[in-house]
Amino acid sequence: MADPGPSSPRARAERRAEAGPAGRPPWWTLDLAGSLVGLALAVLSVTPSLLPRPALLQGALAAILFAVGYLIGAGVSAIVRAALRRGGPAPVVRGRWWLLYGALWAVAVVGLSALSLQWQNEIHRLVEMPPLGGGDLGLFLLGFLPVAALLLAAGKGTRGMFRGLRRSVGPVASGALSTVVVVALVAALVLAGMSGIDAIYLERNGRPAAGVQEPDSAARSAGPDSAIAWDTLGRHGTAFVGGGPTATQIAALTGRPALEPIRVYAGLASAPTVQERADLIVAELERTGAFDRAVLVVATTTGSGWLEPQAVDAIEYLQGGDTAIAAMQYAYTPSWVSSVFDPDAPLESARVLFATIEARWSRLPEGRRPLLLSYGLSLGAHGSQGVFADLADLRDRVDGALFAGSPNGSPLWRTLQAQRDPGSPAWQPVLDGGREVRWISRAGDEDLLAGPWERPRVLYLQHATDPVTWLSADLLFQPPDWLRADQRGADVSPSMQWIPIVTALQVVVDMLGGEAVPARHGHNFGDVAVTGWRQVAGDAGLDAAAIARIRAEIESYAPIQPSTQD
Repeated sequence: MADPGPSSPRARAERRAEAGPAGRPPWWTLDLAGSLVGLALAVLSVTPSLLPRPALLQGALAAILFAVGYLIGAGVSAIVRAALRRGGPAPVVRGRWWLLYGALWAVAVVGLSALSLQWQNEIHRLVEMPPLGGGDLGLFLLGFLPVAALLLAAGKGTRGMFRGLRRSVGPVASGALSTVVVVALVAALVLAGMSGIDAIYLERNGRPAAGVQEPDSAARSAGPDSAIAWDTLGRHGTAFVGGGPTATQIAALTGRPALEPIRVYAGLASAPTVQERADLIVAELERTGAFDRAVLVVATTTGSGWLEPQAVDAIEYLQGGDTAIAAMQYAYTPSWVSSVFDPDAPLESARVLFATIEARWSRLPEGRRPLLLSYGLSLGAHGSQGVFADLADLRDRVDGALFAGSPNGSPLWRTLQAQRDPGSPAWQPVLDGGREVRWISRAGDEDLLAGPWERPRVLYLQHATDPVTWLSADLLFQPPDWLRADQRGADVSPSMQWIPIVTALQVVVDMLGGEAVPARHGHNFGDVAVTGWRQVAGDAGLDAAAIARIRAEIESYAPIQPSTQD
């Protein structure tokens, strides 16, 4: 049989069949406009942010933004074509465009990988981490290509489903049904995600970490004569009361006699209500003789109930063990989960615990009261600050406060940041010359201000590269002060530029790795814990050699040490 010509009816029918219904191209083809917008967003996603991102995670982030861009570009393209009552370009033109697009895709993927490696190595150098190698290019592609393909396939499958509904039940009914399906699907995914996260961390909270032993000291909750049972403390509660330096270890490091530090903690299972847990804490403080110590720290935990070992150990070493630290659990999920699903929990817990301890402390004669200090890290800093109406209320009720890595949404922190002296940078503000409150990032910063610092002292430990501190809703559509050239921290990449929406998403991703960097950067403050406590509460008269030994011991806790590579 003679081969039909390209303009024959049979050839045209075959082309229509290949293109699918209504002359549409096959399902596996990509929209040109969507692809170009997607690639543009993928390129933006690899631009520098505050902290290094693992290559695999960076690839997945680029893929997600590619999919978002594809959705936007394809949607706009469809609307424009419908408004102009035009389909896509002619098949011959479409084929030529796809050849060009294929070449652009190859160039874009190679360029994405190279740019990602270059910019990530710049950030690695600034935060004192070793550079990435060629193998990380492969990890980037492993994160990018499969995730992008999966998201595109999911999007096309969803579009096909909606088109099928439209043909089956008509445009009006399909619109309503599609809305119901989307809402139900999103709700199911959110519920499944929440349930899964809750189940994972509930199980994790129920068992102590490997090597953690029940205390045999009466100075600890769950120790002899304690009313709080070991199995009610939760994973981080057991680590807190079962860890830390003993009096013997403190004396060996400082060269001076020491007391056994008091650590009091109540887990979620220790009592059914917040107030009952706070009452248990006060009873434990009385049992252990905490109100006779020199220093009493009321600490608010992070979302999972964790207290940073560097901070709690540092105050005990500096004060020769003449300390008591009290804390209680309000959740068992990480801070980012707790802040989303129960944002009031840290505030309520901190307020009730502090008020209950303060009431008992206030009954002591003024000359016999221990220093009452407030402490919190991350979501714990948010909770601790929420106890007080303003700076005056804080300084009226405590003898000192140390807040590390304050979240951006803490009202007290935002107020003080906004009131900083003109010319002082957002990442290390100066307020009223440092008379009542100060910010430091690393050892040595305490000497930057020569003016008086009145007691009670309030101190914020704050890093220019801490995503917990800088993530805010404003970042979506407004350039932040901390990225201005005259306010940028020395460890913030000079290549980092504010991009609407994209920068906020990057900082969200940075939060996942906020502690995966050496201290002095990100959301790690172990290297400045000793300096911070000395400024707020003193050091019991230790000499310089003892201070240096304490500092070295605390800094050795960091799981990631600064790299010596350039």
